[in-house]
Parts: sequence; structure tokens; C-alpha cells
Amino acid sequence: MAVGRITRFNMTSLALGLAFLYLPIVILIIYSFNASRLVNVWGGWSLRWYHEFFGDRAMLDAAWMSLSVGAVSATLATLLGTLAAIGLARGERFRGRALFSGMLYSPLVMPEVISGLSLLLLFVALNAERGFWTVTIAHTTLTMCFVTVVVQSRLTSLDRSLEEAAMDLGCDPLRAFLLVTLPQIVTAIVAGWMLAFILSLDDVVIASFTTGPGSATLPIRIYSEVRLGVKPEINAICTLVIGLIAVIIVIASFASKLSSTRGESAAPF
Repeated sequence: MAVGRITRFNMTSLALGLAFLYLPIVILIIYSFNASRLVNVWGGWSLRWYHEFFGDRAMLDAAWMSLSVGAVSATLATLLGTLAAIGLARGERFRGRALFSGMLYSPLVMPEVISGLSLLLLFVALNAERGFWTVTIAHTTLTMCFVTVVVQSRLTSLDRSLEEAAMDLGCDPLRAFLLVTLPQIVTAIVAGWMLAFILSLDDVVIASFTTGPGSATLPIRIYSEVRLGVKPEINAICTLVIGLIAVIIVIASFASKLSSTRGESAAPF
């Protein structure tokens, strides 16, 4: 029996699957260069709608808000998620580990509308003014668990004898971690940050619950514009976002591959 043989059925299935996933994106990118104001009528190639976007102050403010929230929330999520991953990977026997793990990973399976509503009720109870920081805190709670998964998987694949050898040679636990373990997981941390940034940049449900006047993110702004009809400018904005996310994904993939390569080279024979 042949294993991995390429057949016409396999190729057709692959082509249909890729078309289902990426054909709408390709069409959106092509129509972002459409000169016509009507999104379903081709009027020739033009950069008109990119110029419109960079002249739209409201859209630029929303884009800057999304980038700012994404950068800050990704940094906080990476810091907290890395600490949580270290606790789960190195604290196999601490009391309450199962409860801590379950609460940490619950946002992975929790519907975003429930998370957004619960955070809204929390901010209302605390009488917190909704704006940049409420959205940032909400996105941090959403993305921290993803960072923990990425970093914890890297930590569990490391050889702990290297860190123990450093402590045998006179390093205290903190210094051994900083000099031996951290360089081996730094690429996983970077990949976790990029993943958290992308998730924050993409979110619209939780942000819609926790945002306030003057702090609308780009996805919320796009959603409000699309409800009144798709404008060609939206195609240009989405194309720019797709390009940014594609660059981040490529960098994260290289970082993850580099992390795995370092792990294999550091593994004892």
C-alpha cells in the first residue's frame, strides 16, 4: 500500500481547501486597487483608496489605537504568561496547580461575548472609565493564556540538567535561569508576543464591550463602517492589515523554528 501518494483526488481537495480559505482574501486585495467607487464594479488599477485611508483622520486614530493597545497588551500578556508558564513547568507539585491551570486556560474555550460582558461588569463595578486601559487589560486577559501555551511547551522540552549544572557551578536559581534557560526560550517568548499582538489587533467582540468614547479600535471602526455599506477604502485598510499580520506570522514562524533548532542542538546525545 503506497503511503503519501499524490492522487488527483488529493490535489483537487487541496486546491478546493486553499481556494475556500484564501480566494476571498485575494479578491479583497485585488479590489483594494480598484479605481471605481463601487466595490463590485472593476474600474481599473489605482492607489486612490490607499490615499483616502491615509487622509482619513478617524481611521488613522483608530489604527493607532489598535497598534498601541496591541503593543502594550502583548507586552503585559507576554510578561504574565511567561511567569505563569514557568510556574506550571517548574512547579509540578505546588498546591492548587490544577485550579490555577484551569483558570489560566479557560479563556481558550470561553466564548468571547461572555468574557467581554464579565469584564464590562467588572469595570462598571469598579467605576472605571472605559478607554485605552480597559481595552488593554481586557486584551491582556484574552491573550495571556496563548503566550503561556507557547512558552510552556518550549520549557517542557528543555533539558533541565543544564540549569542544574549551572547551579552546581555556583549560580543561584535566578542567575541560572537568566543565563541558561532564558536564552533558550527567548524565541518562544518573542513568538508568544507576536501571537498576542495579532490576537489583540484582530479582536472586535471584547473590545466592543470595554471600549469607550474616543478609544475605538480599528476593527470596531471597520465594523461600524461596514454596517452602512462596504466602501473601497475598507478594502485598502484590510489589505494593509493582512500585510502586517503576514509579516508577523513569518517572523513568528522563523522564531519558532529557531527555538526548536536550538532545543535540538542543546539536547544531550
